[in-house]
Amino acid sequence: MRSYFWFVGKRALQLLAVVFFGVSATFLVTHLSPISPVETALGRMTARSNFDPEAIVAMREALTEMYGVNEPILMQYINFWARLVRGDLGPSLLAFPTPAMTLVMRAMPWTVGLLVTSTLITFAIGNLFGGLAGYMQNNRFFKAFGIIAMGIQPIPYYIVAFILLIIFGFLWPVLPISGGFAMNVTPGWSFEFIGSVLLHSILPALSLVLVGFGGWFLGMRALVSNIVTEDYVTYAELGAVRRDTIVLGYVMRNALVPQLTALAMALGGVFSGTVITEQVFNYPGLGSLLIDAVNAGDYSLVLAVSTVSITSVAVAIFIVDLLYPILDPRVRAE
Repeated sequence: MRSYFWFVGKRALQLLAVVFFGVSATFLVTHLSPISPVETALGRMTARSNFDPEAIVAMREALTEMYGVNEPILMQYINFWARLVRGDLGPSLLAFPTPAMTLVMRAMPWTVGLLVTSTLITFAIGNLFGGLAGYMQNNRFFKAFGIIAMGIQPIPYYIVAFILLIIFGFLWPVLPISGGFAMNVTPGWSFEFIGSVLLHSILPALSLVLVGFGGWFLGMRALVSNIVTEDYVTYAELGAVRRDTIVLGYVMRNALVPQLTALAMALGGVFSGTVITEQVFNYPGLGSLLIDAVNAGDYSLVLAVSTVSITSVAVAIFIVDLLYPILDPRVRAE
């Protein structure tokens, strides 16, 4: 147990290092960008009305002071970390004076609810069916399932998304194709709102599951196909051990360890996949928020989205990493 706590401590230090360098890189990229948040905000404010030149100068000075872009880059970096520790990244230009972190927290549940849940469901179903297919290699049902998985798996996500959108949105319009909930529904903890959210999430979730399922199925089937030839599996079968114990306890448990690495990588790609998902289905979340922030030059909001994304991915990988010694005693927690 002591060695496991030491293992957790080392992984926690690695987690902090990943978050620190990732957020620092994002800060440098956004602050070295040629897009000026001050000029972008001024352009948006002066586009619809005529302002006195002196008023524009005063607004430019006020925005420059507020965002601190008149200070050296090193001082901006120190101030950024001081604000980040307090959970304050300043106001957003898109929804001034709403804090950028407030907008991120509003969008976060949509991204986590859709993409993380879809990834975990796909992981569970794909590995279960893949493990059974690898163990029962002569089963016709699983052979047909493997052919379907191999056919769907190489198709790009956005192609599957557009196919589902055309089928269920136009040819057979039984599902909503845009937004996170119906416009005539008031957000809140009501059955009407929750039902509308679930209904609007079917198409984007289904597209993610269909594309991701094939990879998990094929990977698990290949791993189990090699494990079933091991001596300890043959010995368990000859010893009349129950089949479900052999499949779940001996075969799939050992094959699951490499799949956890793939799960960590998949969770790492969740936030990068939000952009495509939310753009295709006009789904609210961090992806749509990030696109709007980049287009507006709102690097306070870009930094807020990126910081939350980097931290969430690093924590998810950290949790998966801690499961290795528990699932597989062969992995030494040192």
